[in-house]
Amino acid sequence: MSEHDHEDVEVEDLDDEDLDEDDEFDEDFGALPPPAAPVFGLGDVPDGYRSGFACFVGRPNVGKSTLTNALVGQKIVITSDKPQTTRTVVRGIVHRPDGQLVLVDTPGLHRPRTLLGERLNDLVKTTWAEVDVVAVCFPADEKIGPGDKFLVTELAKVRRTTKIAVATKTDLVTADRIGEHLLDIAELGRETGTEWSEIVPVSSVSGDQISLLGDLLVALMPEGPPLYPDGDLTDAPEEILAAELIREAALDGVRDELPHSIAVVVEEMGLREGRPDDKPLLDIHANLYVERDSQKGIVIGKKGARLRQVGTAARQQIEALLGTPVYLDLHVKIAKDWQRDPRQLRKLGF
Repeated sequence: MSEHDHEDVEVEDLDDEDLDEDDEFDEDFGALPPPAAPVFGLGDVPDGYRSGFACFVGRPNVGKSTLTNALVGQKIVITSDKPQTTRTVVRGIVHRPDGQLVLVDTPGLHRPRTLLGERLNDLVKTTWAEVDVVAVCFPADEKIGPGDKFLVTELAKVRRTTKIAVATKTDLVTADRIGEHLLDIAELGRETGTEWSEIVPVSSVSGDQISLLGDLLVALMPEGPPLYPDGDLTDAPEEILAAELIREAALDGVRDELPHSIAVVVEEMGLREGRPDDKPLLDIHANLYVERDSQKGIVIGKKGARLRQVGTAARQQIEALLGTPVYLDLHVKIAKDWQRDPRQLRKLGF
C-alpha cells in the first residue's frame, strides 16, 4: 500500500490531562468570521450590482446544506441523512455577472438536549440578525409541523431581516403535493405574522428552479461591490473543510445515537517538504473524538476496517475539493461526555 493510499489507525483515550487549559485546537468551529473587505472599488462595479448574505434555516435534515452546494455549484458543505449534521457556519460564495451571493449554512434549529445543542441554536439565532435575507426551508415530502411553527415564530421576532420560504425536495413528491405544500407555507406565514417576500419550490437533486432561487436572492440583496475575490467558493479555512469531510465520512452508516457524539479536529495540515512541485502531497493529521469507549469500537470497526473505510472516503473527498493528493492520518480519542462539558466544548471549537 503506497503512502498515498494509507490511512494510519491509532486508538487512544483522551484523559483530563490531555485537555489542559494551555492546549490549543486549530480553529473555532462555531464563529461567524467577518466578511472580507470589498475587493473592487465602486467605480469598477457594474451599475445595479448587488452583494450580500443569505442564510438557510430550518429544522434538521430539511436540505439546507444540499441547497447551499447546489447554488454554489460545488460541494463545500457536508451532507448526511443524519439530523443535525451541520455544526458550523460555513459561507458559500456564488459569483454572478449581476451580483455576488454569500450563502450562510447553519445548524438546524431543534429542541436542545445538551449544552452543544443550546450553543448551536444560539448560533442560528445570532446569524438571523446578521444577514440580509433568511430563507426558511420546508421539505415538500413532510407536512408543516410544530417544529416549523416554532422556528418561524422565533424568526418573526427578527423584524428587519427579509424572509423567504423555500419548499425543498420537490423531486420526491407530485405536482399536487407541491401545490398543497406551498399553500401550507403561505398559511404558516399568516398564522405567525411572517411576510414571505417569496415562496419558491426547488429541488437540489434535479436542479429544478435552483437558478430561479439564485435570481430571487440576488434581487433582494443591497447594491454594493463584491465582498470576495472572483473564484472563491467559500471562506472556510481548509482545515475546517477537511475536518468536516472526515466527519461526514465517519457519519456514514453509524447507529442513530452515535452521530452527535463524533467531533473531528485537524491537528496538523501542510504540504510535505521535499516533494517536487509537480508531485505535491498534503499531509493531514486529524483526531476523531467520541464520548465513550463503546463508541470508539464502533468508529474503528473490526481490526480497524471501518476507520480505514472512513479514511479512504474522506481522503477522496478532500482531494476532490482541494485538488491535491492527500496523506490522511486518523486517530480516535475519547472526550467523555464532551457535548455537555463547557470546557471540552471550548477545546473542540464550540
